[in-house]
Amino acid sequence: MKNLLGTGVALITPFKPDLSIDIEALKRVVNYCIEGNLDYLVVLGTTGESVTLTSREKKLVMDVVVEENAGRLPLVIGIGGNNTQLLEEELLRTDLNDFDAVLSVSPYYNKPTQEGIYRHFKTLAQTSDIPFILYNVPGRTGSNVEPETVLRLANDCSNIIGIKEAAGDMTQVKKLIDKMPSDFLVISGDDFTALPTVLAGGVGVISVLGQALPNEFSRMIKLGLQGKEDEAYALHNSMIECMKLIFQEGNPAGIKSVLEVHGICNAAVRLPLVEASPELKGQISQFVKTFLKIKA
Repeated sequence: MKNLLGTGVALITPFKPDLSIDIEALKRVVNYCIEGNLDYLVVLGTTGESVTLTSREKKLVMDVVVEENAGRLPLVIGIGGNNTQLLEEELLRTDLNDFDAVLSVSPYYNKPTQEGIYRHFKTLAQTSDIPFILYNVPGRTGSNVEPETVLRLANDCSNIIGIKEAAGDMTQVKKLIDKMPSDFLVISGDDFTALPTVLAGGVGVISVLGQALPNEFSRMIKLGLQGKEDEAYALHNSMIECMKLIFQEGNPAGIKSVLEVHGICNAAVRLPLVEASPELKGQISQFVKTFLKIKA
């Protein structure tokens, strides 16, 4: 799966002020990412507020992204949750022909045991006709997918090809890199640890900030993959303030505010999320304007 190396981004779903899907803004986001030299796009991940979308809206988002992308970048589709049977049904009824892989978050709220996590992912992987990427984000799900469970899944399920690791724990990241088969993809799911993960032997990142600062973020990851640590960290350090800002009041409220400054979409989100506060929007606007001035 060499087409999933480097910088992928978890696309937002832009909304109009009435909270209907803003199709034209979604097209602008896709093109902005492609023109920014990103390597692949993730559709309907958690950053895309997928849990607030109806089945019809999910299909609309998929269709718009597929059409606008027009085969230019590989696409990954997010299909995950905490009801294994319903996810099986969703996998079976979803047309996956335009996608290179499924990204599936570990079951949230239920807090299953490692055996439950193993059986959940094994069931879904056996249902999927395309490669499968695990997504571990214990800060949101309430449970951690242990490296031993990931190794078991990698060995038992031929189409489980990687993990988006967002525990924010570099010790765990290094265990994954050391334990996994050589062709297994360890992908950072955390902007803060993206560069350290790559420098430790990971293959890249699925980023949030990357869709707002695509050229800089993708260049940082490319430099990291080339072992050019000093140059890569210079870029990392130039963006770290924005990494902090976009998660200060929740995701994707922050990243939508950055894209609003760029004029790509507005910052509307659906409840239970709310837009970033005026104070945070002001900080984000100031960062972007200063950042762009420095880079000019």
